[in-house]
Amino acid sequence: MNNCLHLTPLTNCGKFIEEAKEIKVMPKLYLVTSLLFISLLIISCSKKNHPGRTPKNDSATVKSNDSLATKKVIKRRNYVAAKVIVVNDSVARKSLDGRLYYDLQGHRYWKNYKDGKYYLYNKSMYTNVDFKPK
Repeated sequence: MNNCLHLTPLTNCGKFIEEAKEIKVMPKLYLVTSLLFISLLIISCSKKNHPGRTPKNDSATVKSNDSLATKKVIKRRNYVAAKVIVVNDSVARKSLDGRLYYDLQGHRYWKNYKDGKYYLYNKSMYTNVDFKPK
């Protein structure tokens, strides 16, 4: 049995104790390094971009230009739903009663089985025989 308590630090048991002390230091070094890296990553991601002076911020040195302040106006076109459209029957859907319909930009078109075209919905379609499947 080897009892290391009575040996000096220069013996094998002393080298073992010194190596054990170095092993305890290594995880602390990795821990400190990883915490430093994570904290730098968090700090660098939280920085906000502050652009240089703009004419709005520094009005004493730069003259205000009205052309910079005007916004581009986008005109919206008013969508007028077509009364009649032609659609392939493979893209149309079937209702519960078997009639074909097609939805286009919020408007529903029903198939007229007489001429094969799709007409914008109105109340008279339910009584009209042309809109019922045969």
